[in-house]
Amino acid sequence: MFGFLKKSPVQAPTADPTIAEPTEAPTASSWRQRLKSGLARTRAQFGGKLKSLFSRGKVDDELLEELEALLLTSDVGLDATQHLLYQLKMRAKRDKLETPEAIQHALSEALYELLRPLEEALDLSSHRPFIIMIAGVNGAGKTTSIGKLAKHFQAHGLSVLLAAGDTFRAAAREQLQTWGERNNVTVIAQQSGDPAAVIFDAIAAAKARGIDVVLADTAGRLPTQLHLMDEIAKVRRVIQKADPTAPHETLLVLDATFGQNTLQQVMAFDKAIQVSGLVLTKLDGTAKGGVVAAIARQCPKPVRFIGVGEGIDDLRPFSARDFVDALFE
Repeated sequence: MFGFLKKSPVQAPTADPTIAEPTEAPTASSWRQRLKSGLARTRAQFGGKLKSLFSRGKVDDELLEELEALLLTSDVGLDATQHLLYQLKMRAKRDKLETPEAIQHALSEALYELLRPLEEALDLSSHRPFIIMIAGVNGAGKTTSIGKLAKHFQAHGLSVLLAAGDTFRAAAREQLQTWGERNNVTVIAQQSGDPAAVIFDAIAAAKARGIDVVLADTAGRLPTQLHLMDEIAKVRRVIQKADPTAPHETLLVLDATFGQNTLQQVMAFDKAIQVSGLVLTKLDGTAKGGVVAAIARQCPKPVRFIGVGEGIDDLRPFSARDFVDALFE
């Protein structure tokens, strides 16, 4: 994904020289297997029931009614469900679908075409340092995701600096520092104080050290906490003072177990800080993986990364084809 990026000739003192560029073939294969395993609950809820549903070999009103209920219980959402049912009806009429395999293939292709626009690679080559602001509600897996992203970027030859902008939760700062020590990455932190000031200092440090990527953590907050939403908007403005072109990416971390509630989170955070990409975590702990389809229809934002486990390598760039295949296999 980041193969076109070259490591800068100015090396940060904290870079880890032992991390090599990953080999694509085995990595892709093992990731697809982990993705399939991670989506097991959603597949059992959704994909596993399709075979019996399609066994009649025809797309009729009864099948569409049962399929509608199945899609809705998988958190696909009403809008996306109606879209997929319409697509299936049109394909059945056009292609004269008469076998269970053909019907399932038609549905999987309709879902793939719905999700494909969400698959948009994160281009880090436009700025240096490339500043990524990261937000989310409490407990979404934000700080853990930052650690995994740091590891991911390092594996592609990029130096990383972490900004501990969650100054309200001491555990968040300590957690980031642990990730930093584990990955040999510098963490800019303060015992207390203004989160915007911490991130401002981190950007200055990154510029001085020739760092490629800055990952700026922010405190978790609910969209209903209006004063905190105002505060995170202020953090964004301060980042722009440190670098008028930044943040170059604003990632919203979403907990997939929240299902349809994630849609409200996307819309609220987007209004406050102009979300440019999503990180969807904890897909392995829920049967609500269909929420990706709901996002595609109701608040389409690029899904930059998805997480299907606790491991360091269980957060990867989103692939619509791999995601759909893992649901239907």
